[in-house]
Formats: sequence, C-alpha cells, structure tokens
Amino acid sequence: MGAGRSTFPVSHAQANALGQTWIRALVTGIDGRLRLHYGVREFSQSPDCIFRIQVVPAKTDITLSDGTRVRANDRIIDLHLWNEQIPLMPPGGPTLAWARQMNRAVDISLRELATLLKRRKDLDDVVAVRANMKLGCSGESDQVTRIAARFGFERIPQRAARMSLGQCLRRFGESILISMMVLARNPAAFRMRGLWRDSTVAFLSIRSLLHRYEMKS
Repeated sequence: MGAGRSTFPVSHAQANALGQTWIRALVTGIDGRLRLHYGVREFSQSPDCIFRIQVVPAKTDITLSDGTRVRANDRIIDLHLWNEQIPLMPPGGPTLAWARQMNRAVDISLRELATLLKRRKDLDDVVAVRANMKLGCSGESDQVTRIAARFGFERIPQRAARMSLGQCLRRFGESILISMMVLARNPAAFRMRGLWRDSTVAFLSIRSLLHRYEMKS
C-alpha cells in the first residue's frame, strides 16, 4: 500500500456532505458571534418561529399608513431570520406546500412577537417592527413586498445615496454571509445571484401588529 493513500476512498457525495458540514460549522460560529455582539436574540420557544429580534434606534423620521410616526432614535424592533428554523426548500425549488408552510411560520412568529410585546413592559416604548429583506436581485422586490403586505408590512422607499467603499464592502460581506448560511442550511435555495443582494425595507407599527394578532395570541 502506497504511503499517504487512503484505504477508504471518499465518495463524491461524502465529500459534498463534509464540505457542507464544514461550511455550516463556520457560518454558525460567525453568526453566533455577530448575534451576541449586536444583541440579536430569540424571543420564542416555538419550533415554528422563524424570527429573532434586535431592539435598535430608528435612524430617520417616517410616518406609516395607520398614522404611526416613527422619529429618529425611537426604539424599533428589527426582525432577523432564524435560519435553523426556516422550512427547507424542496430540491426542485419552491412549491405551493412550501409557500403555505412559510406563510404559517410567519403568522406564528408575528403572533409570538405580539404575545411578547404585551407581556414585556420594558418594550412599551417600541413603536414599530422593521424587516430589512435582503433579496437575491431587484426583480424580487415587488413580489416580496406584496407578500409582506399580507402581514401588514408596508415598504418604505430608501433614499438613494452613493455608498462609500467601506459601505460597499460591508454590504458585500453581509451578502456573502447570508449566501453561506443559505448554502449550509438549505442548498436548494442557494442562487449565485444572491452574492449581491438588494435591500427592501418594510415596517409594521406595533399598533397594527397587536390589532392583527391580539385575538390570536
């Protein structure tokens, strides 16, 4: 037997599995450190909840359709996807059954959030929920905006501004990390175009959230 030659050759499938395991371990470690640093945390024990939350100050003044005014430095809740609990996309791409599963997961997650807000008095000053949806390409923005509107979210146009080199690098780094998370958790959902992701920002007032889910919570 030649020196350095493996007695048990690794198959292509095994190599892919090892590679995916390595990617999953890497991105899980990076994601965990970032969540700890930025205060992103779970708020529900439901296995169907697909969101984590982060309480942050608003950066600009906006007025939502229900009359809620969000002023700069008001506290808002940022939603972050809980990647490990997102329903896996079938190998052939999204199906109607998968879409229904996702809709149910979003509904349950927002119901859980409404329950948290009614229970936690230290969050009484939070005025809105924000979803910053990192999309694979600009063509998906309208579709995702329509889906978000079913749950009460409204898209807030962002001011077009020239990004600095540092901002471009940070955005690209975020897109790479998100793509790696998708590849590690759900390879069927991975798309190369996701390496540069457009951002669609939508808001839901706490007033509207509680009104929609107070009977369900």
